[in-house]
Amino acid sequence: MTPRLYVGTGGFSVWYSNDLGQTFDRLWGSAGLYSETRVWALNWHPDRPGEVLVGTDSGIHRLDVASHKFQHVPSPMDAMQVWSIARSPSNPDLVLAGTRPGALFRSTDGGKSWKKLDAGIPETCLYVTYPRVTKILFDPKDSNMVWASLEVGGVYRSKDAGETWSMASTGLISDDVHDVGVMHNGGRVLFATTNEGLNISRDNGDTWARQPFASKKPYTRTITPRADDTGVAFVANGDGPPGSWGRLLRTRDYGEHWENAGLPGDLQSSAWLVAANRANPDLLFASSALGQYFRSDDGGESWEALPRRLTETRALAWVPV
Repeated sequence: MTPRLYVGTGGFSVWYSNDLGQTFDRLWGSAGLYSETRVWALNWHPDRPGEVLVGTDSGIHRLDVASHKFQHVPSPMDAMQVWSIARSPSNPDLVLAGTRPGALFRSTDGGKSWKKLDAGIPETCLYVTYPRVTKILFDPKDSNMVWASLEVGGVYRSKDAGETWSMASTGLISDDVHDVGVMHNGGRVLFATTNEGLNISRDNGDTWARQPFASKKPYTRTITPRADDTGVAFVANGDGPPGSWGRLLRTRDYGEHWENAGLPGDLQSSAWLVAANRANPDLLFASSALGQYFRSDDGGESWEALPRRLTETRALAWVPV
């Protein structure tokens, strides 16, 4: 198994690395995607890791990892920004996508065809004008349970694999929600990252409460559990988008306590993303908002700063090839 790292950028399409992030190459327009495309989401098929769905500012594209060619996937999202894509863990051909302006779409044939869902998401919102669906999350142990985070709009929940949705935002410290995560420690523990800090729920999202952590800034962007269900997870923390300071936080006890994960050097923007994969839970990549990259080969115990800096980073994933 050879890992390949992909980076989706905020204006320079997709970059990739075949050497664990030491060097990067860019997928140019000749690959089938305009070379200044903004890329918001990367989602691979678990049974066919050579097939990646790419969310862009012009709908969804399919990337063939072997040929490095993109193919546009016609859908109702063609004129929309696709910010999030998720597959059901029990049926990878069941795919959900979220957009800006805020809407949810569902496919039952691996992304070949799509229908828009009546999720009740408002057309406009404060601060960013149009809501964006920043994350869609299937519970890996119960694929009927799905959550979606909205910036700005709170958390929505589905109990039927994305067919129907309702709000699940009671108690959130802010409805500017950037990400949702789930861990299992006897019961389900949910997390939501916001501009005002980290939220936790132990009742499937019925109610939320602030989860304290020690930091000079409250802004949290993403939460990423390690892929081996050991109670370890990482939260990207900083001083806003893109920010001028950041750090990565780590929990070892399912979110009860948080500590500095020890990214080396100084981040010149907020910590932003962590990429994990069950193919090797020890291999992790992290990025800042403005393209500083880091790698861990021991599950996040230690980190190495990677030499190449790119640009605004919106999606990060590694796949076995």
